Amino acid sequence: MTTTRTLFKGGIILTLDADVPNLSVGDVLVQDDRIAAVGPDLHADDAHVIDATDHIVMPGLIDAHHHMWLGVMRRMMPDVDDLFAYIDVVAEKLGKHYRPLDMYLSTKLTALASLDAGITTIIDACHNSRSPEHTDAALDALSESGIRALHMVGAAMDKGAPSAHLPNDLARLSQRWNSTDSLVQVGLFGQLNLDWWEVARKLDMRILTEFIGDLANLGPEFARPGVLGTDNIFNHCSRVPQDTWKLLADAGVNVTVNPRSDALFGFDDETFAYQQAVDNGLTPALGIDLDTAFGSDIFGEMHALFGQQRSAMRYRRFRGEENVPSPITAEAVLKAATVNGARAAGLEEQIGTLTPGKQADIIMIRTNGVAVFPVTNAIGTVVQAIERSDVDTVMVAGQLRKRAGKLTGIDLAALSADIIHSRDYLLKASGYHTDLFTAS
Repeated sequence: MTTTRTLFKGGIILTLDADVPNLSVGDVLVQDDRIAAVGPDLHADDAHVIDATDHIVMPGLIDAHHHMWLGVMRRMMPDVDDLFAYIDVVAEKLGKHYRPLDMYLSTKLTALASLDAGITTIIDACHNSRSPEHTDAALDALSESGIRALHMVGAAMDKGAPSAHLPNDLARLSQRWNSTDSLVQVGLFGQLNLDWWEVARKLDMRILTEFIGDLANLGPEFARPGVLGTDNIFNHCSRVPQDTWKLLADAGVNVTVNPRSDALFGFDDETFAYQQAVDNGLTPALGIDLDTAFGSDIFGEMHALFGQQRSAMRYRRFRGEENVPSPITAEAVLKAATVNGARAAGLEEQIGTLTPGKQADIIMIRTNGVAVFPVTNAIGTVVQAIERSDVDTVMVAGQLRKRAGKLTGIDLAALSADIIHSRDYLLKASGYHTDLFTAS
């Protein structure tokens, strides 16, 4: 078997691993799908060399919560602040008309847009798994895109949606997708259905729950030993009472937050879910949540988290509270978009840092743009200045998915035409009308 080597040469190396030093000028050597070495002035005569001068080389970003099936509905509801009005449109009006083809196209669009923005791993929260064929279509799209993904299979939200195939279809999916070497894995979007959780756990699957404190609560059964654990992912976690936070923390669950979406729907308040998670010893990760208002760009979530945490904590301080948590740092924000996301996905031993032996999920970011140079602090530059257009190169498991600012092997014109046809079909089938200049 032929060995393939790639050498990122002469860049600013940001490892996010406390045991692997950052380098002002250094190299990263990739062999096949793994990081082989990180250090100054590495040599590999047979390697394909990528000149990283005027670039930051770092781990790929991780989007820890995204409803990828909404890709075709991009910015359809940019101003909505009513969760139930949102559900009425995306589920009752449009979602129930999804064909497997629409699932495939939306998921593929979101995956490619994510790769373009430096996202190498995504937790796909699919609450429109209408049939095994719909699920297969989404998984095929993920696999073909080349992104690393954890696809969470969940019941569709519209009233009367078919769900007889769940949770039994999980066994078939696990057998097909959940091998140790598969980039795409399957989990359960199980909400609080403990019967479904039991099925998923027998298959060693992770379990996702969207959790807003004043819309749901954990009954006494969730306090029983073993009901909650490190295989649980709780998203949003806004306005959650302290006794529930203690329950989540004691069980070591994973928490993900979506700063822009949580603000859009008014889920959060000055208690601030991210901070509550940190205060309880958890390591919250960042998700984008939805395309109906935003898009596949984790930089926007980093900007929002930095500003929102500081605003919320300062409000509490000015209100007279004592022992208010310190302002968030740029490093904490970046870890939420990398290391913490890897942990949420159950992949902390494989990705999230530039560590020799880990999977080669690497991005290279240009620093010579007029909005970026000079680089005096690498972490601050990534968190506060970088945008998707600065992402030059994206590698997933040693395979280049974006190079020199362009996605590799993708016909965007054909994809655009397919997406427009899918959108127009859904609008016609549902009778839902949109306006180019009036937002919902």
